[in-house]
Amino acid sequence: MLVDSITEAPAGSKGAVIVCGSHGGVSSGRYALLAGGDAIVFNDAGVGKDNAGIAALAMLQGPGIAAAAVAHTSACIGNARSTLEGGQISHLNDVALAMGATVGMTCLAWVNLLLRCEG
Repeated sequence: MLVDSITEAPAGSKGAVIVCGSHGGVSSGRYALLAGGDAIVFNDAGVGKDNAGIAALAMLQGPGIAAAAVAHTSACIGNARSTLEGGQISHLNDVALAMGATVGMTCLAWVNLLLRCEG
């Protein structure tokens, strides 16, 4: 599922792989929890002070949602297609690591891996 903003992801998207253009901050994490996908990719938004741009990754760890963020230098913030096609993973939670994500991997490669595992 591609959504430029995580606010566009419908609630109850269990089983979905959500790629968004949103930063990975706390507010985005709250929307991601409502969506309930199995995996989500954000933009790291430059990470910011106290890791504010990737705070959602830790928030999603507890409920078992795989979360990663792509480097802000590799994809346009607010553009899901840019995240998918050009994004390079810069940060991830342990659930994402267990699901095959690695730092440096492209978002597209991880999404393809996830979709092959589901299919």
